[in-house]
Amino acid sequence: MSRIPLVTPQDTTGERQALLGQIHSAFGATPNMFRAVANSTAALKSMWGSFGALGGGVIPAALGEKIAVAIANRNACEYCLAAHTALGRKAGASSQEMSAAQGGESDDPKTAAALHFALRVVEGRGQIDDSDVAQLRSVGFNDEEIVEILAHIALNLFTNYVNVAFAVPVDFPGVKLR
Repeated sequence: MSRIPLVTPQDTTGERQALLGQIHSAFGATPNMFRAVANSTAALKSMWGSFGALGGGVIPAALGEKIAVAIANRNACEYCLAAHTALGRKAGASSQEMSAAQGGESDDPKTAAALHFALRVVEGRGQIDDSDVAQLRSVGFNDEEIVEILAHIALNLFTNYVNVAFAVPVDFPGVKLR
């Protein structure tokens, strides 16, 4: 049971209702996470806007989803783990790739470096070393991509905290935490 109400488009009006309509159109349903965040129009605009902006960024969707599952697993966010595993598969990643990413691993050196960086940022609460950024550059990430990876990390921390703190019910196919 969610610790806060899950808002539906029928429960609200105006800008909040319009945002929930956009989300419903994008997913074919309104995921519970967005319904929880819809208690604040500003928070919903922030979250939905971030998803849209990063979805149009330079980081491939599958990499963004792999980063998301690594962070979700680390933060014990069952909701995000389930959602981003499904979204990663939709973005073309295999089940095996998503499972490896959940553990912060990948056979691809560039993906592995991004996952390692993401987990270092999360574990260190942003306190990283020059070598962490240098490692990303050494596998071919440029500064735009590095900053965008950090934006993905920040968005996923936001979503993890929403779902864990508010006990948002998972409405995607479940994935076991490790």
